[in-house]
Amino acid sequence: MEKIAVLVLVLGCCFCAADTNETGQNSESTSPCDMCSLTTIALNVGTLGEKVANMADKITFLETKLQNTDREVLELRSLIGGTPQVAFSAALRDSGSGDIGPFTTATPLKYKKIFSNYGDCYNPSTGIFTATVSGVYFFRFSMFNNLSPTPNSVVCLKKNNERLTSVWDVNGSDSNDMGSNAAVISLKVGDNVYVELQANRLVFDDAGNYNTFSGFLLFTM
Repeated sequence: MEKIAVLVLVLGCCFCAADTNETGQNSESTSPCDMCSLTTIALNVGTLGEKVANMADKITFLETKLQNTDREVLELRSLIGGTPQVAFSAALRDSGSGDIGPFTTATPLKYKKIFSNYGDCYNPSTGIFTATVSGVYFFRFSMFNNLSPTPNSVVCLKKNNERLTSVWDVNGSDSNDMGSNAAVISLKVGDNVYVELQANRLVFDDAGNYNTFSGFLLFTM
């Protein structure tokens, strides 16, 4: 814009010079070639150019800020609302105390005391967690052995029909032992995860909630 203002000023000088040469004298009347008018116009054009340039800089700044804001909104949505919330934790007994088992066949343990069940993927009636979202999950379970003179406890974490990890105690003179195990696994929609009490084994629990089963979604796939 400054170049345009200078060009207008130069052209004005040229026209006025031509007018002087033709008449042999400067015109005393106001004309479009009046130098003061052209100078004022040129200055105004220059000032307007500076304002336009400043506005362009501000627009560029606002566009960049808007892009950053959009990116932050997307990140926030992924953290809060974009990722399914799946998590549960439960204990074996919701009341009473005593042994659970033995059963003649391997049987999923039914953890009936629910601490949390976000996403409603865990079913306390069956003891089975069913994935409704494909992703990578963390699972953990604990076992407290029976209180009879000879320990006889074996439990396994299973995905569908596949054994993943186990905890067992079948030897020793003490009967107040417990253990735990965990796994990080990938699941597809419909996959089942549960803790299975092996055939002819048993576990003990009471209000202390020694036997627990927990899991949660780490990230989707």
